[in-house]
Amino acid sequence: MQNHTKGIIYASITAFFWGFLPIALKVAVSEVEPVTIVWFRFAVAFLILASWQAVKNPSSFKLILKPPLLLVLAALALTWNYLGYMLGIHYTTPGNAQLFIQTGPIMLAISGFVFFKEKITRIQIIGFAIAILGLSFFYGDQLSVFVDSNDNYNFGVIITLTAALAWATYAALQKKLVSKYSTESLNLFLFALPIIIYLPFINLWPLLQLHWLWWLLLVFLGANTFIAYTALAEALKYTDASIVSIIIIINPIITFITMGILTAMDVSWVEHEHFSTLTILGASLVIMGIILVAKKKRKVANISKELK
Repeated sequence: MQNHTKGIIYASITAFFWGFLPIALKVAVSEVEPVTIVWFRFAVAFLILASWQAVKNPSSFKLILKPPLLLVLAALALTWNYLGYMLGIHYTTPGNAQLFIQTGPIMLAISGFVFFKEKITRIQIIGFAIAILGLSFFYGDQLSVFVDSNDNYNFGVIITLTAALAWATYAALQKKLVSKYSTESLNLFLFALPIIIYLPFINLWPLLQLHWLWWLLLVFLGANTFIAYTALAEALKYTDASIVSIIIIINPIITFITMGILTAMDVSWVEHEHFSTLTILGASLVIMGIILVAKKKRKVANISKELK
């Protein structure tokens, strides 16, 4: 399997798990404080990865003791990204939080062209344009909520935008680091530092009183963190940051489809979303744009291989 294809698969895995993440977070925050949820996510992800690496490759823990400055900065950015996104979901809805967090992958795409000197073709530009147009249609009805919302909603949107900027910073630094260090070593530190930072602010007592189903939800959130970010690091290692970013934009579509099903079922445990024909049109354009960007890169890779 070619590296570019591997990168697309790994990025798709990340998009899939992130698509369900905001819904699970919105449900969890009704019983557990946001900062405690964030801490628990990092803790579970670290325990899973650390257990695996302790058996497979104990030397990967060395980076925790002497991390490079870029890794520390990446971990700090990721630390805020998690809490900012969690607060954004808490004060808005899963769908709206997914809207504004998408500025993160867009910033990552720009960083790929500016800082990593990744080449962009005409067909890729068209693909990006179609995807962005699709996003504007896809979220057209959701944007109107921002105008008529209350202060809490406005606060949630602003916090989510700062989380998106933090994520773009983390991903750009991760792209730089993954060429020198293993994915597992990087993620061990990326998961460990937030655990220490958030430790003074968490309240574990309410967790001891939760029903086992709530515990199952929290474990899922932690496992989601481990799988999604491991796949993301691998995607950044195998293909361009610009390609990874456009594929990740799929995850809001997964969120809205799931929320559409839940809204149709009229469930009471999560806030409903608003949908229209414009939303469906936008989703189709986003997928079309993603296909154009990914397909063109694969052809270039094949031609390059044949010339060798």
